[in-house]
Amino acid sequence: MLFDLPDHSTLYQALLARNAAYDGQAYVGVSTTGVFCRLTCPARKPKPENCTFYPSVGACLEAGFRACKRCHPLQPMASADPSITALLAALDERPTYRWSEHDIERMGFDLSTVRRSFKRQFGMTFLEMARQQRLRDGFETIAGGGQVIDAQLDAGFDSPSAFRASFSRLLGRAPGRLDSTPLLFADWIETPLGNMISVCSTSRLHLLEFLDRKALKTELGKLDAFAKGKIGIGKTGPGAQIKSELEAFFDGTSARFSTPLAFGGSAFARTVWAELVQIPPGVTRSYSEIAKRIGRPSATRAVARANGANQIALAVPCHRVLGADGSLTGYGGGLWRKQKLLEIERHFKTTSKDIAE
Repeated sequence: MLFDLPDHSTLYQALLARNAAYDGQAYVGVSTTGVFCRLTCPARKPKPENCTFYPSVGACLEAGFRACKRCHPLQPMASADPSITALLAALDERPTYRWSEHDIERMGFDLSTVRRSFKRQFGMTFLEMARQQRLRDGFETIAGGGQVIDAQLDAGFDSPSAFRASFSRLLGRAPGRLDSTPLLFADWIETPLGNMISVCSTSRLHLLEFLDRKALKTELGKLDAFAKGKIGIGKTGPGAQIKSELEAFFDGTSARFSTPLAFGGSAFARTVWAELVQIPPGVTRSYSEIAKRIGRPSATRAVARANGANQIALAVPCHRVLGADGSLTGYGGGLWRKQKLLEIERHFKTTSKDIAE
C-alpha cells in the first residue's frame, strides 16, 4: 500500500539521486506529463510538487499514467512473462481495438495464465486495461456532441450492445437513454490519482467521484431520481471550473476550490459538509472535533456517517478527517488515495487565499 512507502521528501531525493535501491519498489507519476517512471529514469527531473509516488505499476496505471518511453517501467514485468511483453506491444500498436479473449488465444496464450499474470503485475487484467482506455474515448465523443454510433466506433466496440453495457456500468444507463435536454451533465476528468466523474447543472457541482468508488452507482441513481431522469453528458461552466481547479491542485499551484456546490442530504449532513469545507489544506480534524465545531459534541458517529456520504470529493475535503488517534479511517476512494491527498496538501502553505470559502 502507498502509506507503507517512505515519505515524499525521501522518495524525491531518491528520484534525484536515481537510487537503484528503489527500483521495482516505488514509481513516480508526473502530473505535468501524464507518465510514470522508475526512480532511476534518466529524464529531466520534475518539480517535487508535480510528483506522485506509487508502490506498484498497477497503482500508476489505475491512476491514469502512461509508461515512460525512456526508462520503460513495464519492462521488468514484461521480461518476466513473454505473454505480457507481446500483449503490451499489441495494445500499444492498436490502442482503440476491441480486444477479446479470442484475440489472446489466437496469439497462443492461455487465458487463465494471462489473467493471473496481469492481475499479479498490474492489479488489473489485460482486457480491463484496454477497455478503460477505449471507454474514455467514447465518453469524450458523446460529451463533444457526437452521435452514439460515433462514440461506439471511437471506443473500438464492434457490438452496440457491448458498448451500451460498458457505458451503463459507468453511468447507470445506456448512452441512448441519456436525456437530450438534460438538467444535469456528466463529464470525465483525468487526474493523477485516477479517472473521475463530475455531474453538474449549469450553475452548480452536484457530484465529483473517482470511477472505482463502490458507492458511485448508488449516488448517480439518487441524482437521476432528483433530476427525474434528465441526466446527459456535456460541458458546463461549473464542470470546466472544477476541472481547472483539480489541475491546479495536482500541479501543486493551488488548493482552492471555489466551484459553486449543490448539497443534497439531510440538514445535519449539509452542516457537516459545510464544516469540512472550512478545514484548510494541510490540516486534519477528527470526527469528534467536527462534532464539537457544529455544536453536536455527542454526534461523533453521525458525523462519520455524513462524512462517508459526501459525494463531492476533494472540493468537500472529507479526506482531511482522521480517527481520534490520528489513524487513516475509511475513505470511499481508497485509503491509498486518502494518504496521497494528505501528502499533496503538505506542500500547500495554509494561507487565507488557499482556504476554500
